[in-house]
Amino acid sequence: MGIFQRAHDIAQAKANKALDAAEKPDEMLDLSYQKMLEQITQVRRALVALAGSRKNIELQEQQFQHTIAHLQDQAKAALGQGREDLAKEALSRKAAAQQQIDSMEPQRVQMTEEEEKLTKTLDALQKRVNEFRTQKETLKAQYTAAKAITTVNESTAGISKSFNDSGASLQRAQDKIATMQARSGALDELLESGVLEDVGGGGDDIQKELDQVGKAASVDNELAALKAELGTATPAPPEALAAAPTAPAEETSGT
Repeated sequence: MGIFQRAHDIAQAKANKALDAAEKPDEMLDLSYQKMLEQITQVRRALVALAGSRKNIELQEQQFQHTIAHLQDQAKAALGQGREDLAKEALSRKAAAQQQIDSMEPQRVQMTEEEEKLTKTLDALQKRVNEFRTQKETLKAQYTAAKAITTVNESTAGISKSFNDSGASLQRAQDKIATMQARSGALDELLESGVLEDVGGGGDDIQKELDQVGKAASVDNELAALKAELGTATPAPPEALAAAPTAPAEETSGT
């Protein structure tokens, strides 16, 4: 196979494929039905023409029959008047007319037979067209139903895909919210532990220093109390004595 023939075959195959895709069953059925109606119309026209020709031959035969009868009467009249020559002429013309009838009769018989065949063909075509019309409407209804089902299935598939996409988006949103909530909880724990400062919340630096001093004094007091209980108390440092309040002197009774 030559390269040009192969290219032609490929192009033809693509053209047929495109044609198949473009064809619609309902339109194809209507087109086929229209062609069948055209065939019936052509057969009817041929039948009318054939019947017309047959009828024309029959009319000619009838005219010749009248001519033969008239010539027969003329021949009798001529003999009655003693004109044998005129009688022969009339009989000769009668024979010619009969010859015309004899030559047309086979044509008339043939046309009659053809007309009968064509009539049967027309009846068969009409019956076929009637059956095809019923089947056509049934097939068109089935095609319409199949097309509707296909459209619904395609729409359902699209909806399912949309639901899947929506579900994925919802899951991503839930995961992001959970991550943000976890991060927020972690930040709260760090702020409570003091690792991170709560900017904008709590006291200032002075307050923090005062709180720290208060905590240190509380620890020193608790330590001194423990030493006193154990009897291992040590003299308080001078600054502590200075800070401690003095007890009031006991009043002595006068002598």
